[in-house]
Amino acid sequence: MKPVRTRFAPSPTGFLHIGGARTALFSWAYARRHGGVFVLRIEDTDVARSTPEAVQAIIDGMNWLELTHDEGPFYQMQRMDRYKAVIQEMLAAGTAYYCYTTREELDALRAEQEARKEKPRYDGRWRPEAGKTLPTPPADVPPVIRFKNPRDGVVAWDDAVKGRIEIANGELDDLIIARADGTPTYNFCVCVDDWDMGISHVIRGDDHVNNTPRQINILKALGAEVPTYAHLSMILGDDGAKLSKRHGAVSVMQYDEDGFLPEAVINYLARLGWSHGDDEIFSRQQFVEWFDLDHITASAAQFNTEKLLWLNQHYMKQLPAAELAARVAPRLAARGVDVSAGPSLEKAVALYVDRCNTLNLLADAVETFYVAVAPSAELLAQHLTEEAKPAIADFAAGIATVAWEIPAIAALIKETVGKHGLKMPKLAMPLRVLLTGQAQTPSVDAVVELIGREGVLAALQKNL
Repeated sequence: MKPVRTRFAPSPTGFLHIGGARTALFSWAYARRHGGVFVLRIEDTDVARSTPEAVQAIIDGMNWLELTHDEGPFYQMQRMDRYKAVIQEMLAAGTAYYCYTTREELDALRAEQEARKEKPRYDGRWRPEAGKTLPTPPADVPPVIRFKNPRDGVVAWDDAVKGRIEIANGELDDLIIARADGTPTYNFCVCVDDWDMGISHVIRGDDHVNNTPRQINILKALGAEVPTYAHLSMILGDDGAKLSKRHGAVSVMQYDEDGFLPEAVINYLARLGWSHGDDEIFSRQQFVEWFDLDHITASAAQFNTEKLLWLNQHYMKQLPAAELAARVAPRLAARGVDVSAGPSLEKAVALYVDRCNTLNLLADAVETFYVAVAPSAELLAQHLTEEAKPAIADFAAGIATVAWEIPAIAALIKETVGKHGLKMPKLAMPLRVLLTGQAQTPSVDAVVELIGREGVLAALQKNL
């Protein structure tokens, strides 16, 4: 069998978004599954919109997701000589020709066709044909170069996702493959790239379906082998509309900024339009072992933010405490929080991870252990009642000598509420507020143990 070679070929006109990331993931996984090669190609021929910043943003996004390419990145703007050489070969072979039709003539042609309710298309007036006499080329009109598309028959392919697709060649006009300034066009460059790079499988969004018949015909004219095409359905937002900027993250890196783990995003992206039975949670390695093109659905995938958050929390809970702390620490440092001034960050994140579904929320939760706590007047008024103050004073006296371990602290809390005839919340709630400034925390004995004897005593004495 032909070696598997896939490619991800973004245009650097913006960030790496979720749709592009899924395309990159599927292309990467298919190459890995078959021991093939994954190529990164930057399609930067749109000079007006392509920027170095966008290129870097794409590479940053792929690095964050760990979608490592084997070859590239290749840049189309660095391959212009190759494209122009192929065009000259096509002109010599008669599969391409010069067209001198002006913009005004094309506009007039379009108006006439629309008036007749016909599909607007180039009419082939400069197309060489047997027995046809062409006009004398005008000296003042720089020509474009058009591909001489077959006029008869159909162009067909068995799409790995959408099934058999057939387009009559009569529906396709002669595509411009080089502009009047000599710059090759997108559809032509893609064909030469896929040919030169030996791409065996083109996995891309279904917004490219209309380009495929043109590209197949160009590849055949070049004598190149036509790759297998797999066109992925679009991704819809939570509301069922096409996924767009208004649905949240513009860039994959926004998910990093928002506190998502790359392993959670990868797992979630894998399930957007592909499935392996009912499996929802699986590792990157398991995904590669399972991935195929047969189980990609042809229908649109719907983004579900709640499911992504659920997956993210799952992966957070799977991380060892040291690794989880290492991922939270930079987020606290960015806020100017010094974790060396408080308890073990590993113990803090382990205590709160069940309550948080992003790294940012986890950082929010544990920050209280490293900054000066200032309970709000409202919380103090609600929980630090006259009834609770004597019990808190007794508890403060008790912790001065109690063994510093959760069971002993829990026993002291139970003993204190029993002595004062209180229900547990009457002591636990004001303790939470005084120690963390929050009314909701994990088990209060665990919070007390985490803060440490001196820290607890200082907080209680300051507010009593």
